[in-house]
Amino acid sequence: MATLFQAPTAFSASNKFHFLSLSERKRQMFVVRSDARMNHLPTTGVHSSLTQRLLTNAVATKADSPTSSKTGHELLLFEALREGLEEEMERDPRVCVMGEDVGHYGGSYKVTKGLAPKFGDLRVLDTPIAENAFTGMGIGAAMTGLRPIVEGMNMGFLLLAFNQISNNCGMLHYTSGGQFKIPIVIRGPGGVGRQLGAEHSQRLESYFQSIPGIQMVACSTPYNAKGLMKAAIRSENPVILFEHVLLYNLKERIPDEEYVLSLEEAEMVRPGEHVTILTYSRMRYHVMQAAKTLVNKGYDPEVIDIRSLKPFDLYTIGNSVKKTHRVLIVEECMRTGGIGASLTAAITENFNDYLDAPIICLSSQDVPTPYAGTLEEWTVVQPAQIVTAVEQLCQ
Repeated sequence: MATLFQAPTAFSASNKFHFLSLSERKRQMFVVRSDARMNHLPTTGVHSSLTQRLLTNAVATKADSPTSSKTGHELLLFEALREGLEEEMERDPRVCVMGEDVGHYGGSYKVTKGLAPKFGDLRVLDTPIAENAFTGMGIGAAMTGLRPIVEGMNMGFLLLAFNQISNNCGMLHYTSGGQFKIPIVIRGPGGVGRQLGAEHSQRLESYFQSIPGIQMVACSTPYNAKGLMKAAIRSENPVILFEHVLLYNLKERIPDEEYVLSLEEAEMVRPGEHVTILTYSRMRYHVMQAAKTLVNKGYDPEVIDIRSLKPFDLYTIGNSVKKTHRVLIVEECMRTGGIGASLTAAITENFNDYLDAPIICLSSQDVPTPYAGTLEEWTVVQPAQIVTAVEQLCQ
């Protein structure tokens, strides 16, 4: 498996509608493989120095992962999302896509590239810059029997549609007395990027988790991105699919045959005995980087990608807690009212008797994400902090 990074210029902090052309993006991308070889390097000195700085943060999944076999085909994460979406559009004519620039432009991160010519402008609908309006339109379409996928160009922009998501998307099945189902998928990029500024670095998991009637999942690999996309589209419930802006160019080999993942199951990334580390999205890779150091120090961490942010897979989590008796939660979400806080409460309520130490939760700091690269890194959990926390737990 390899990790591919992209230079942090897809958005302008002052103008959210400025994007790089595809050719410009290609010139600014480089692949870091698990043996630390780089397949393609930027040509400028500035980008070259950035490459060297990011190289140390590249982390590959375990070589024995079922998706790392020689069979199947290699895809980047955004291509896996597109493949899942395309397969569902071919399978079910009710599936449609709407959002800003999702049509012939192919989406801000090219998840919908090529779908408009294939399925037509009515099934891949470009909308005005009006998140509240087109999210409401998607909810209405779902009420009539369609299965819309609403793309937010950036998850932070979906705050403009919060009324539609909270009062309509999550509640209409209940408030209509079961007369309407809302099989809608709301998806898009979020998380702390590379100097995208505060408004483009939002983590909205904590905003949406308290809305009744909504499921939330977060993808972290090309394999689970495709499987979760297909499952979300087929679900009768409204689903919010969180994608991290820095994981779109992650590469992995996925099966040729069709597969669909459960929306309510966590993934066992690394079995272990000494401590349970619960994480999701981009922090999975920070945790796996820390795990290498921990193993060298004699620790055996168990790493679980919770994937389902609502509801939690308490079966998988509980079995791990009963085995290790220690829990570390690592998230990029804000500390106050974040996913980690809810997960801490759930574990305490259900498995408190199995804990031999207090739960530790490492979260982003409760501050707007700075634009300066060094300050941005300080607001997000780093691998060294994870190592220190595990050492503290296992004393």
